[in-house]
Amino acid sequence: MNTIIFIAYMTFNTADLKQDILLALYKNMLRPRMIEEKMLILLRQGKISKWFSGIGQEAISVGVTMALNKVEYILPMHRNLGVFTTREIPLYRLFSQWQGKASGFTKGRDRSFHFGTQDYKIVGMISHLGPQLGVADGIALASKLNNKNQVTAVFTGEGGTSEGDFHEALNVASVWQLPVLFCVENNGYGLSTPTNEQYNCENIADRGLGYGMESHIIDGNNVIEVYTKINEIAKSIRNNPRPVLIEFKTFRIRGHEEASGTKYVPQDLMDYWGAKDPVINFESFLRDENLLTEIENTHIKESIINEINEHLEVAFSEEKIIPDLSIELGDVFQSFEYQYIEINKESKNIRFVDAISEGLKQNMERHSNLVIMGQDVAEYGGVFKITDGFINLFGKDRVRNTPICESAIVETAMGLSIAGMKSIVEMQFADFVSSGFNPVVNYLAKSYYRWNQNADVVIRMPCGGGVAAGPFHSQTNEAWFTKTPGLKVVYPAFPYDAKGLLATAINDPNPVLYFEHKALYRSIRQDVPIDYYTLPFGKASRLSEGDSITIISYGAAVHWVLETLEINPSISADVLDLRTLHPLDVETIYKSVKKTGKAIILQEDSLFGGIASDISALIMEHCFQFLDAPVKRVASLDTPIPFSSQLEHQYLAKSRFESELKKLLNY
Repeated sequence: MNTIIFIAYMTFNTADLKQDILLALYKNMLRPRMIEEKMLILLRQGKISKWFSGIGQEAISVGVTMALNKVEYILPMHRNLGVFTTREIPLYRLFSQWQGKASGFTKGRDRSFHFGTQDYKIVGMISHLGPQLGVADGIALASKLNNKNQVTAVFTGEGGTSEGDFHEALNVASVWQLPVLFCVENNGYGLSTPTNEQYNCENIADRGLGYGMESHIIDGNNVIEVYTKINEIAKSIRNNPRPVLIEFKTFRIRGHEEASGTKYVPQDLMDYWGAKDPVINFESFLRDENLLTEIENTHIKESIINEINEHLEVAFSEEKIIPDLSIELGDVFQSFEYQYIEINKESKNIRFVDAISEGLKQNMERHSNLVIMGQDVAEYGGVFKITDGFINLFGKDRVRNTPICESAIVETAMGLSIAGMKSIVEMQFADFVSSGFNPVVNYLAKSYYRWNQNADVVIRMPCGGGVAAGPFHSQTNEAWFTKTPGLKVVYPAFPYDAKGLLATAINDPNPVLYFEHKALYRSIRQDVPIDYYTLPFGKASRLSEGDSITIISYGAAVHWVLETLEINPSISADVLDLRTLHPLDVETIYKSVKKTGKAIILQEDSLFGGIASDISALIMEHCFQFLDAPVKRVASLDTPIPFSSQLEHQYLAKSRFESELKKLLNY
């Protein structure tokens, strides 16, 4: 029989829930509440450094988590302690995490809830609030592709819905009908900014209509309503995969974080929501319904207090982390043992573009869990026709057209990796990666170092000038990523290298930026093995040997070097094609420079801040005593790349390389 009880401003409709479920809901809310109360004491004592309180919002975390199966992923935020405790993570590990101890989840490298754990199917947030929404898309896509009939739940606040990632993630989920629960905790304020300054509609749930998405508004302080409605919706999604937008109406009782306070909140608003406290109201309901006696309640609270104190003692007694340089450097990338695949001697003469297309095709055949995503990559075959015909070979599930949303697609790729799949993201032009920059440098690059989660993602980057395409389709922006620890950067100059390095990039479980110069696509041909093969990262190719000078380059600039030497046959030069920029083959560079005594580095990118600067510095630091002249960098102008062919010719380093080379030789 349904029981309806009014407590303060709240109504509980038990919907025939059994007593054990009702008591579990209460205990699961009480646990994070009591942990938080203890943390606030420890914060004042200086034993933890910061705290983001979820007091007053426990019903959402607990109700959603209990409605989901334990094998289903949840992507929580700062105020979702109840997700972690309801998934039964040992408290000492949480306490160690908050104190920066080794028993936490990030080895002291990140704080609070900035972590994930595959053991409990939780993927934590980063401070940039939006990316986890797209990551949830990727996890849900993997579930759908693998017919797992699972739901993925992802949390954000009303402030986070103002970010572009929110729009992109919901749009992708709707277009692809992904089984995602988008849970928005509308708690009144984004730090101190009220909702009427965050958005100009009555309800966030109203936005669902614009995405063609089902949406619901739920009282986020009523744990029965949260649990029963989410349980019903989750069951429906498992049977009929689709995204659903949920707006939980709730309130943040304490400050954004404890130092910020709540002086900006009107007292009557605070009093209203204080009367709707989810824990106190539900406790009163259980006692009034004779489902919880005073003695039982006391026992529950004593048990939680004892658990907290016991686990705190374990965390406090743990030694502080002793820095170990080898461990820190070794944890930037997941270990990857390169496997050499022998090259079959049978080959054919193909173009650069064909080598990439053939490499993609063979890797799609080799890796059944590999997905290609990008704008126009399916029926159209990509703007450069590299994936032309792939949809007929591999189907639309694995060759996926995407909306114009670089950020969400990079995030989706991250989610696929979390769920054990590989992906290749095609940036239609490398320039467009700036619209997806945040998840590349802050999510893909840092996740393994932070919580041991690799990003098995290759991002293809059609790049470069010489085609009169102007400042938004001609950049060679590799330096944005060689600067970022956790990313590998590949930049081949020949069809043979392009195919072999692409295979290795896909095999590598780490994120790889794979640059492919557009001007080389149909202008460079080479004999390339027909069968699948791999080439190692971090090994430069010596294209010619000489004694007078070392010339270091990569990408299209390598061909500028070869053209220059062809018209200057008297120059005796070691020519090094780097092939990969990270890892960088410093051993070959140093060996050559020590032999020749002079070095010149040619890059297509603008001069200042480019990789040539770092290579020059490395040579100066490690080979100074062998040098007969200063190391010379030659690069394009420090301006955006222009459209006009005359201006582009002036911009590109190609026009200046020969004279600079001869100057250095005559030094």
